[in-house]
Amino acid sequence: MKQASICTIGDEILIGQVVDTNSSHISQALNSLGIKVSRMVSIGDDHDTIVSSLENELRSNDIVIVTGGLGPTKDDITKKALAELSGATSYRTDDRQLEIVRRILSARGIEALDINLAQASVPDTCEVIPNKLGTAPVMAFRFDEGRFGHLATLYSLPGVPFEAIGALPDILSDIKEHYPVSDIYHRTVMTFGIPESVLAKQIEDWEDSLPEDMHLAYLPDPIKGVRLRLSIYGGLREEEEARIEAELARLKPLLSDALYSEQDDTLQECIGRMLAKAGKTVSAAESCTGGTISALFTEVPGSSEYYLGSVTSYANSVKTGVLGVEPEIIERHGAVSSECVARMAEGVRRLTGSDFSVATSGIAGPGGGSDTKPVGLVWIGVSSSEGTETICKTFRGDRKRNIERFAASALDTLRKKIKKELNC
Repeated sequence: MKQASICTIGDEILIGQVVDTNSSHISQALNSLGIKVSRMVSIGDDHDTIVSSLENELRSNDIVIVTGGLGPTKDDITKKALAELSGATSYRTDDRQLEIVRRILSARGIEALDINLAQASVPDTCEVIPNKLGTAPVMAFRFDEGRFGHLATLYSLPGVPFEAIGALPDILSDIKEHYPVSDIYHRTVMTFGIPESVLAKQIEDWEDSLPEDMHLAYLPDPIKGVRLRLSIYGGLREEEEARIEAELARLKPLLSDALYSEQDDTLQECIGRMLAKAGKTVSAAESCTGGTISALFTEVPGSSEYYLGSVTSYANSVKTGVLGVEPEIIERHGAVSSECVARMAEGVRRLTGSDFSVATSGIAGPGGGSDTKPVGLVWIGVSSSEGTETICKTFRGDRKRNIERFAASALDTLRKKIKKELNC
């Protein structure tokens, strides 16, 4: 199986000024070809460091994909470093990229300065894959066995995500022309409500019995839950798929109601599919989550089909004046209580006319807690025509993490109610 390394170049990444999103897209694309990504490396804007780091990656990988450092300004030094690395003695102008540069500059109403046109100039040791979306070309450098002990290719891409991701189809096509590729198969199931360590213990015997070539990964996320990903590298895809499906058939009974999806998914997507299939709707009344549940619902394309809206009732006056929570409930039990979230859920369902609703009221912190209602405590209410249910949960985290967990737990509680009532 061929291995690859993904390298990002730029001080802006190392100091946290820019978030590297290119690597995840590139990794997914390589995985689709059956190429295993062995490393992801970030390199600063230093000529010697770039050269030595890329030499190291080429020694241990068949393919190295580099993004960044190809701009027209003086701090973009990747091209010079690659010229030294590849033993280039001169530069040449690639006419195809030059034409793209002129066309892009003209469309933007920008004068074609020498500094811009120079982007079409490349080391004489590279092959050019024209970048149709930007001015810096994609460069492919090929190294024979005498250099690193094996055939190796380095692809240099622009750092702009739109351009880097846009170039991937051409790079994948080039890789398939020069390397034999094998299948790699991943299968993901989603769980919620069981901590990673508890989950690992719960399925320990099943995991220990997996075939040696089948690998399990735990991928926890405060909003999605714990992803379980089974992978097989190499072999024939149809056989891999059948073998993994057989193992998952043994796993699913161990997960019980914690299993919410058999694909790489989110709670809100899972809820949306159930509601859309049944022609049902949902609404939300949020206090401590401050609109997070609403944001999660509306980030799903097509959610307007089933998500009607929400009331962010942060103040008690909104709970009573808009949602219809009786003032005496708050006076007697407090806003963070079973009684309050029940009325909130019923109130927003009544206001919007939705079939289902979910409500939250809690203490995100860092202040506001007490001995009986500590920071991290949340009450969740879910309501439908068949009744209203509430549940209390307590988490330990900072304000942001608590809010995320409150919202995710509310969605999971809602999911279980919908699943039970719709029998899906």
